[in-house]
This record gives sequence, structure tokens and C-alpha cells, in this order.
Amino acid sequence: MVNIIKRQIQDQIEKSLFQGKIVIVYGARQVGKTTLVKEIQKKYSNESTYLNCDEIDIRQALEDRTSTELKGILGNKKLVIIDEAQRVKNIGLTLKLIVDNFPQYQIIATGSSSFELSNKIKEPLTGRKYEFYLYPISLKEMKSVYSDTETDRLLDNLMILGMYPEIISRLNDLQEAKERLRLITSDYLYKDVLQYQGIRNPEIVEKLLQALALQIGNQVSYNELAATIGIDKRTVASYIRILEQAFIIFRLNPFSRNLRNELKKTRKIYFYDIGIRNALINNFNTLNLRNDIGPLWENFMISERLKNNNNSGFRVNSYFWRTMQQQELDYIEDKDGLLNGFEFKYSKDKGANCSTFLKTYKGSTVEVINKDVYRDFIGL
Repeated sequence: MVNIIKRQIQDQIEKSLFQGKIVIVYGARQVGKTTLVKEIQKKYSNESTYLNCDEIDIRQALEDRTSTELKGILGNKKLVIIDEAQRVKNIGLTLKLIVDNFPQYQIIATGSSSFELSNKIKEPLTGRKYEFYLYPISLKEMKSVYSDTETDRLLDNLMILGMYPEIISRLNDLQEAKERLRLITSDYLYKDVLQYQGIRNPEIVEKLLQALALQIGNQVSYNELAATIGIDKRTVASYIRILEQAFIIFRLNPFSRNLRNELKKTRKIYFYDIGIRNALINNFNTLNLRNDIGPLWENFMISERLKNNNNSGFRVNSYFWRTMQQQELDYIEDKDGLLNGFEFKYSKDKGANCSTFLKTYKGSTVEVINKDVYRDFIGL
């Protein structure tokens, strides 16, 4: 029996139940949304129902119904879970009818693509919802099953195979884990993206993702991407926005406040899951055979920090910093005007050149995060 890793946001979700609002859980396919909501459902056993909207009869049962019809469908259950809710036509209006007419119900709706579900519920559910985001499993969440020693032993493999639940459960068979990761990448990764606005060219999306995978840690030029892939800059920008909303990639913009020579019109793009990145370029080599350990470590640590901030309810603005003279910091957090900078070096004997940043931004701090001192950075 595989131990279920408890997700950090479960407690936050449970505290928000029965407050007169619908709970929305966003996250990519295969990150564990269904497992999460079913763990919550266990606490309500006979008082709950689970509706999977990937099934056509469930979708049709919820589409364009009156409040009376919806009451008949939901029955006398206290907790109603609507999984993959973006699949239901006019789901926003359906949810609005339920929350406005039947306060006895607590609805939890999940969606694997924020562009679809959030667009459908934005207007109907204004002021009527709590929103949560579920990302791949974090190292902090792994502590519920793995000891610190076990996590340290697994760290190199996690940097290669990533943090999807099904991958972590297969770490005792690395070949099987690789095959499963390839399957997740090919069968699930593009599913929502290609359904959105009639996108019918998976080859272009895959080429774009592969190009981004080869540029983690570097500044990304939309013009260069367009030239490489053979599409226009506007299409590149549109696809990147969609990939962000599908929880595949995220963007860091440059920080600029005081110096004239600070870069202001560029960006870095990372993957929420480093295993997906490696699968896209078909590189599962061990770390001693790789020439991209630095970018891997940088992406891995930033995504773990993002997960911990989200799961802990921390609200910060995140950036990178670079000047025209090539002075840079990989990652900066701005919280209430206080700046904390971080440089990622897999090897502990490397430091960071940050004197200009510290001099320019009084009261700021800079840390080097290497494999020996990463725990505090990601909340372990």
C-alpha cells in the first residue's frame, strides 16, 4: 500500500468549508487534486458526493439546469465535490445557482486549467468563492512520509524525475518512474492547452516547451523563440500565457527600482515541475553526466520556494535582478518593501557577487542556496 502524502493546503481548505462560499482548487492534471478532495471527503463519509466531470453523463447532468433540477441532482448531501469542473458548459452559472439558493451545500470544485475554469466563473462567482492552488508535491510535504535522511538520499533523483505524486510513488523503480513521466508529459500535459481556443497544433506547443526547457535560468527573448520555432512573436506570447495558466510554466520578471542600468523588459521562465522539463528534452541522465546542473538546481529551488509560499499562505512578489554589466541575482522576494535576494549554486564552494545590489538597496539581504543549506529556504 502506497502512503498518501498529505498536502499542505488541505488544512486551509478545510478551514474555509461551510463559510457560505464555493471552494475552487486549481492545478495541473496529475498533481493530486482528486486525491486531495477525496481525502477531505473521507471526513464527511455519508454526507458527501463526488461528481467526476470527465464523465459525459455527469457533465450533461450539470449543464444548463434550473435550481430545482440541481437540488434533485445533489440530493441531501452536505458536501458536494465537482471534479474537473471546467468541463461543464456554463459551470459558473450552475455554481452561482447552487450557492445562492442552497446555502446548506458546500461545493468544492476542481479545475486543471485556470484559463477555462476561472473564465467561466469570474463574473458569476464574484465574492462567492475561495480559491486555492495545488502544485506538484513539495519537499516539505514529503516529510509526512519520508525522513530527512531519506529525502536527502532522494534529492538527486527528484532533481531529474520531479515531484508528481505518481513519480514519487515509483522512486524504488527508476525506469518505471521515467516511463510514467513520459506518459504524463505526452498524454496529459497538452490536453487542456490544445482544447483551449481551438489550438490544433501540438507540434508548435511542444517545440515551444522544448525551447523553454533549454533556456531555464536564462533570459527569454520572445523574438528569438519566434524565429527558432517559425511563428510570430504575438503567438509566442499567447502560447506562453496559456502554458502559464495551465500550470506548466511560470515567469519571473526583472526587478528594477533605482539603477538606470537595471534590465526592465525581459523575463525568465521556469517549469513548475523539473521532471516535466527533463522529459520534454528527453534527458534523464544522472547529475554527474549533465552539464545543466546549475539551471536544474535553480529551477528546482525556485519552484520549491513558490510551492512553500503558496502552501503556507505567504504573499510575496518574486523577481530576478540583473544589470547591463551582467551583475545579477537569480531570485528576489519583495515583501512589504523588504528585499531578500538569493543565488543558487549546487556546489557549496561558490559564492555570489552582490555588492552592488546590497549597496543600492539598503537593508536588503542576499543568501547563497546550495545543496547543503537549502532546507530553511524551502521551509524544511
